[in-house]
Amino acid sequence: MTTWKTLKKELLKDKKVAIEYKRLAPRYALISQLIGARAKKGLTQEQLAKRIGTKQSAIARLESGNANPSIAFLEKFASATGSKLTVQIR
Repeated sequence: MTTWKTLKKELLKDKKVAIEYKRLAPRYALISQLIGARAKKGLTQEQLAKRIGTKQSAIARLESGNANPSIAFLEKFASATGSKLTVQIR
């Protein structure tokens, strides 16, 4: 059975794939941080949605990368999970 690490290494040999992977890396890093913050608090998507004042489907879209959240929404997310929002441009 192929592991993710092995598959990733093989896929990144393709320059087009490597460029796209690098382009999407910040997006997936944010998604990972959002899921981690929710999980660390022990919240389900539904519980988090209630804290924020939205629907569970909005949290699911956010965590799947199918949403473009506003800064205000991310501030609510951070507050609801006891996290701190920091935005940087480098």
